[in-house]
Amino acid sequence: MEKLASLTKSKKKSLPTGQAGAARLTKNSKIIKTIIAAILEKKGDKIISLDLRKINEAVADFFIVCEASSSTQIRAIAGNVEDRVKEKCDENPFHHEGYQKLQWVLIDYVNVVVHIMLPESRKFYQLEEMWSDGIGAEHHT
Repeated sequence: MEKLASLTKSKKKSLPTGQAGAARLTKNSKIIKTIIAAILEKKGDKIISLDLRKINEAVADFFIVCEASSSTQIRAIAGNVEDRVKEKCDENPFHHEGYQKLQWVLIDYVNVVVHIMLPESRKFYQLEEMWSDGIGAEHHT
């Protein structure tokens, strides 16, 4: 039986050389600092960055996860993240989803994925547990 190509290749996304986002990130990368600052500006809570670079199965180098107390705050944080990253890093998201229900908004910048969640969604999906092989860091004001 033939192996499916998608199961035998690394799942990390890459962009053609020369496009923004293709470089490997570090925890001190400008885009990560910008995202965290944008979340803090809108009072996002329980901000965690997960360094996933040593996990072969990871779909990104970093996840940034935070909580918002309402769907209104999720929208405000997500909008601020997209605005600040565009302004300071000249990057648009590769993909985003969740703006319809506003319980969990995901913003994908290829090598870093932002998750903005209501507390109930975060507790249910337990991203930090699922990716516990990554190195986590908390971010405060």
